[in-house]
Amino acid sequence: MDFQEIFSAIFTFDNYAQLLPLVRNSLIAGAVLGLLGGLIGMFVMMRDLAFAVHGIAELSFAGAAFALLAGANVVAGSLVGSVLAALVLGLMGIRARDRNSIIGVVMPFGLGLGILFLALYEGRAANKFGLLTGQIVSVDDVQLNLLVGCAVVVILALTAIWRPLTFASADADLAEARGVPVRGLSILFMVLLGIAVALSIQVVGALLVLALLITPAAAALKVTSAPGPAVLLSVVFACTSVVGGILLALGGRIPISPYVTTISFAIYLVCRFISSRRSARRSRSPRVAEPVPGRAVPTGS
Repeated sequence: MDFQEIFSAIFTFDNYAQLLPLVRNSLIAGAVLGLLGGLIGMFVMMRDLAFAVHGIAELSFAGAAFALLAGANVVAGSLVGSVLAALVLGLMGIRARDRNSIIGVVMPFGLGLGILFLALYEGRAANKFGLLTGQIVSVDDVQLNLLVGCAVVVILALTAIWRPLTFASADADLAEARGVPVRGLSILFMVLLGIAVALSIQVVGALLVLALLITPAAAALKVTSAPGPAVLLSVVFACTSVVGGILLALGGRIPISPYVTTISFAIYLVCRFISSRRSARRSRSPRVAEPVPGRAVPTGS
C-alpha cells in the first residue's frame, strides 16, 4: 500500500454530506460522553486512578463480550462488568498500592474472559472489533437513550458530592478527621467511574478509553491549576476529541478510536508546550532581591 492509498483510507470525504445524518446519534452521544469524561476525568487525576480506569475497562469489555455472545444488550452487559469491577476495586483497595495490586490481578482475568466470549461468538466480525476499538455507527436510538439517561444520572450524582469529593481527593486524612465519609465517597465515586467507563467504551472501545477519561483532564491541568477553568477546559478538550474524531472517522475507512486518540494527544502536546514555555519564562525572569534587615541598601556613588 503506497502513501496515496494510506491517505485515502484515513481521509476520504466523498459523499460526506450524505453520510453525516447517519452519525447523528453518535455525535450526540459523543458530546454527552465528552461532558461526562471531562468532569469525571478531573477526579481520576486527583485520585491517581488512571490504572483503575484501564482495569475497569477490561472488565467492562468482558461484560459487553458476554452480552454479545448471549444476544443481550451490549451496553447493559458493559455496565454490569464495569460496576462489578468498580465495586471490587472500591471495597478491596483504598490505598494506591493495594488498589494497583488488585487491578493487576483482575485486569488480565477480565481481558481473558472477553477474548473467550468473542472467540465463541459466531456473528459479524465487525461487532467483535468494535468492542475493542469503537464503532462510529453503533449507537442506535435505544442505546442513545440509555447512554444519555445514565450519563445524566452520573453527572447529577457527581454534582451532588462535588465539594466533599474534592476535599477527600485532595487530602483524605484531613477530610476523614473533619468527619467526611471518605470510604463511602470512594466507593460511590468508583461506581460512577465504572458507569462512565462502560458508556465511553461504546464510542472509543475498551482499549482506548483512557483517551477520553484521562488525557483531556491531564491536558487541562498542564495549563491551569485553578479548579473552575481546569474543569471547563477538560470538558472542552474531551468534547473536541470525541466529536472531532467522529467527524473525521466519517471520511475514512478505519475505526473511530485512532482519530479520537490523535486529537486528544495533539491537545495534550499543545498544553504541555504552553506549560513548558511558561516555566522557561518564569525561570528567565530576574528575581527582586529582598532587603536584609540591618544591611544598608546601596544607592550608588
